[in-house]
Amino acid sequence: MPTKNSTASTMSSTDQEEITAVPARMIAAWAEHDADAFAELFTQDGTLILPGVYQKGRDQIREFMAMAYAGPYQGTRVTGQPIDMKVLADGAVALLTMGGVLAPGETELSDRAAIRASWILVKREGRWQLAVYQNCPRNPAV
Repeated sequence: MPTKNSTASTMSSTDQEEITAVPARMIAAWAEHDADAFAELFTQDGTLILPGVYQKGRDQIREFMAMAYAGPYQGTRVTGQPIDMKVLADGAVALLTMGGVLAPGETELSDRAAIRASWILVKREGRWQLAVYQNCPRNPAV
């Protein structure tokens, strides 16, 4: 559950629920290894940034995820929980989460696989979509 700050309290409870549901939709798309559903979380020109990865637009994101699900992400699951939300402007929010990728057979997230993520969501076409998703290791080696 995200931390409520003064600007988030001015947002409707429906919008807050829809925004915090986006990570659950990503988890569901990942569980099915559904690159189409994953890409549809993004705006048409959305951006996906992972360590060593930069994909721009739904088509590139869909293609990347399809290859990743057939390769290094095969059999994996993803977790994530909202930890904070900040209203940036009318129809734009930053959502912060922590979670990570579980390898096949894993039931607990290792420190090595744990991440923190930033989600910039915008309301377009009547729904909240990802304009930018970026994550980084939660405990990077220094």
